[in-house]
Amino acid sequence: MNTQQLESFLSVAEHLNFARVAEALNITQSAVSRQIHALENELGTKLFHRTSRSVVLTPSGVIFYEDAKNFMGSLRIATTKIGKNSKENIQFLSIGCTNETDCELLAGLLRNCREKLPEVHPFLRVIPHRSIISLLFQGDLDILFDFEENVPAHNGIIFKKLFEIPICCAVSSEHKYVGKKKISERELYSENIVTCNSYPIPSKVLFRQKDIEQHFPLCNVYYCDNPCAQTTLVEAGYGFAILPQKISNKGICYIPLDNEEIVSYGAFYKQNSANPLLKKFISIL
Repeated sequence: MNTQQLESFLSVAEHLNFARVAEALNITQSAVSRQIHALENELGTKLFHRTSRSVVLTPSGVIFYEDAKNFMGSLRIATTKIGKNSKENIQFLSIGCTNETDCELLAGLLRNCREKLPEVHPFLRVIPHRSIISLLFQGDLDILFDFEENVPAHNGIIFKKLFEIPICCAVSSEHKYVGKKKISERELYSENIVTCNSYPIPSKVLFRQKDIEQHFPLCNVYYCDNPCAQTTLVEAGYGFAILPQKISNKGICYIPLDNEEIVSYGAFYKQNSANPLLKKFISIL
């Protein structure tokens, strides 16, 4: 996925006319069609219903339109700011993560960056997993923070491990298990479980979650489709979750599991990055 494809998609979504879009973008109509087709193939879904008389967005296209529009808007803002400040000592570093729950961890890392590299302006981007990995591979992102097993091996991409994080049982801060140093899976079988099958969660955590979940009847399971929803339900007391331990969360307590497992968290970046700030930033990490 690239910005040309997104620009073509947004233009077609707004004009609903391939010929008009080709004229506006100063490219051929077949080039517009190729870009839309390539984008649909990558997403694995149709974005438009197209006939000889009309072009309309599919339900998937409507959903994708808002995210694509927000993404391109942010990118244009960043590009404009860089152009306006090119003569000043302002340097940008594009930093990405896949969900809001990681922002708490990044706050501490960025605090060090602000103190030691005050000229750096972080451009923090929270983008869904698949899209942000593509940006890293294409060189549109300087550095990505994620779990090691979440990003596939790719030529020229380096992983720097920052933390080894235990897989824990997450419970509400008012739960009866708060204060326990460790907890066994068997102790959890009388509780409710809040599960989430989402890309930002490492596969090792998902496997552990699935292994525990199989012992619960359906009435004792709460399902979520993203980590923020999962931690919200845990904090509200609906049940426990199997998650990597977070640095802090006032409403949630993390209790290490017996047979403790570890997941590695760190930074991914391109070995041949053209951004001169990247090496300085990595040394601070």
